[in-house]
Amino acid sequence: MRIDVVTIFPDYLAALDLSLVGKARRTGLLDLRVHDLRDWTTDRHRTVDDTPFGGGAGMVMRPDVWGRALDDLMGEPPVGGPDEVPAGAHLVVPTPSGEVFTQRHAERLAGADHLVVACGRYEGIDARVVEHYRAAGHPVSELSIGDYVLNGGEVAALVMVEAVGRLLPGVVGNPHSLVEESHGAAGLLEYPVYTKPPAWAGHDVPDVLLSGHHGRVERWRRDQALERTARRRPDMLAALEPAVLDRRDREVLAGLGWTVDADGVRRDDQV
Repeated sequence: MRIDVVTIFPDYLAALDLSLVGKARRTGLLDLRVHDLRDWTTDRHRTVDDTPFGGGAGMVMRPDVWGRALDDLMGEPPVGGPDEVPAGAHLVVPTPSGEVFTQRHAERLAGADHLVVACGRYEGIDARVVEHYRAAGHPVSELSIGDYVLNGGEVAALVMVEAVGRLLPGVVGNPHSLVEESHGAAGLLEYPVYTKPPAWAGHDVPDVLLSGHHGRVERWRRDQALERTARRRPDMLAALEPAVLDRRDREVLAGLGWTVDADGVRRDDQV
């Protein structure tokens, strides 16, 4: 996969040289390039923004500068509809007004051949940029990493690139760890994990994890995942399909105040 990140602060993305993403860059598993938007300016001041039409506070990033950058990096629109991830460039725009970025988005974007991430600043990028590339046939995703506002898109770009990059084959050493982690296919938060020493500061590792009984360990972890999800993310639990929950799952949830029936997964106070 190739990922191009465009920003006015290239040094902000230096963290992408670290850890597993950095290793993937060095070994060729990920072709990751960071570009300075100002390289596509044409005036001596390297201007990338201007005042907003209609008035208001702040500045808006100019569409002509972004257009030159994206035309160079994205090329011709790919074959495929705007709701697909076909071969070719997929434009990703981090913005607090976008859809909330989830693991499902990461999985979908990991199937693309080429992502171009446009990091806005100030009051954002002129809205015509997204309109233009979407109308031209490029897949475009406007995504937010949460319900808060940052100074620019670079932090969100770091999050998205890492979330996508770690899903590429060979990036994570043990691919099974991608299956069991939070927000994976099971739809649950991950169970608590422990390592040596078995006793620390008056806290002991649960006996079942020291038993060597793989079936009991697996069941304990599943129970813990259900309990943790019910306590911390009831919205995720409510989104589960009843068919994925076995008899023991339903017993655990009943003890936590949840009902599972043909109508779904609900807290008892909502039945």
